[in-house]
Amino acid sequence: MEPATGSEQPKRDLMIAVVQGQDADVAIQSLTDEGISVTRLPSVGGFLGRKNATLMIDVQSDDAEKAIDLLNQTCRQRVAFIAVPMENAPLPMPAPTPITIGGANIFSIEVEQYEEF
Repeated sequence: MEPATGSEQPKRDLMIAVVQGQDADVAIQSLTDEGISVTRLPSVGGFLGRKNATLMIDVQSDDAEKAIDLLNQTCRQRVAFIAVPMENAPLPMPAPTPITIGGANIFSIEVEQYEEF
């Protein structure tokens, strides 16, 4: 493989999206239907310990907005309840507290060089 100069190939981005496990299959399907390459890595959230998926998405810089729009359409936010101990209670009784989870956390990295062996 010959090294490519920056002017020969269009600029590419690597997007890293962390989504809920239940949204991952639909998100991957919608991205691949548009011809966008996706690799799925299993992951677990650090705060709630719920199943997530980390998606590594290869897009041309021009298609990055399209990928973000697809993730916005397929990865929705939800309200979940966690048990938080009540202060000043005679017995440690947990009170359900609503929190918003889900959606997608997206990181975008410009790819300067790519080699495949």
